[in-house]
Amino acid sequence: MNDKQKLRRKIWELDFAIKELNLFLDSNPDNQKALRMLDTYRLARKNTITTYKMKYGDYICTFDDVPATAPLSWIDGPWPWEREFNEGENK
Repeated sequence: MNDKQKLRRKIWELDFAIKELNLFLDSNPDNQKALRMLDTYRLARKNTITTYKMKYGDYICTFDDVPATAPLSWIDGPWPWEREFNEGENK
């Protein structure tokens, strides 16, 4: 697994943790430990995406990742279903 793939996987892992914490907080909204963890994982995701962008360009996975300014270069691809996006992912 190359560095680009490792960064992408780290972002996916953080996304998973954030979603799970959101689900937990739906039924435990006052849990301070979970709220702190959510903040920690959100910051880690932001920092990991910043590192990804510096090395490989825009990272687009969710609406939160879409740049607020034009031009929207993310539409130029590669798209997740294209081989270039997952280069070597299955090796």
